Amino acid sequence: MTDSKQYRKHFIPLESNPIVFTDLIHKLGVSQSLAFSDVLSLDDQELLAFVPRPVYALVLVLPDSAAYAKHKAEEESGLVEYAGSGAGEDAVWFKQTINNACGLYAILHAVANGEAREYIVPHQSAAQDSTLGKILEDVIPLAPEGRALALEGSGELERAYAAAATQGDSVAPDNPEDEVDVHYICFVKSARSGHLYRMDGDSKGPVDLGPGVGPDEDLLSEGALGVVREYILREKNQNLRFSLMALGPNNDWDDY
Repeated sequence: MTDSKQYRKHFIPLESNPIVFTDLIHKLGVSQSLAFSDVLSLDDQELLAFVPRPVYALVLVLPDSAAYAKHKAEEESGLVEYAGSGAGEDAVWFKQTINNACGLYAILHAVANGEAREYIVPHQSAAQDSTLGKILEDVIPLAPEGRALALEGSGELERAYAAAATQGDSVAPDNPEDEVDVHYICFVKSARSGHLYRMDGDSKGPVDLGPGVGPDEDLLSEGALGVVREYILREKNQNLRFSLMALGPNNDWDDY
């Protein structure tokens, strides 16, 4: 995780649970027709067939290990701090300044990029009050620091997150400043260039992984799954605390 000195707020961490993640995005203003689901295998085609397609984003939960820190440092060694803003961005990125909220930032990256963004209910819609619609409307013109301050200052976002953080089967830590030993990152496909991006609010910015996903392919294609597989292989069986969720169609939604 990033040095805690960068954090200005502290949240209870989210459980890696597609039900929790789905409930939160719906409360924040994402269409009921979108949902998270577990990806139970990277190689077994029968298990992969259970994942609703197309997949718009992947959220990887991985150990906050030395192997991950080393790879991240190497991958970002030539990058400068991201300063992008505006409608012309190839990927919309949020700098993480809220401790233990990497699950929230993974959600924001998942729904704010690619085709998933089309499922965010516009702000002041007649259908529902959309917190995410308002947030994106406000922050897209801003540089990363302005976006970070806007997220920190959103009471609606904090209240929805706090309710979600109490859900799930695991016991949440009593102190939101207690560090956890897992981290959430997100993979998205740019709607502009089609490039695959690694999105991590604790990074210098969005990491462009190139055109690893074809024009007609989603995030459950081999190009994306191969990248996820590499994260697991780097641990060399020393730490297998991984899980993977996919953002795609909600097959449980009656009207979909």
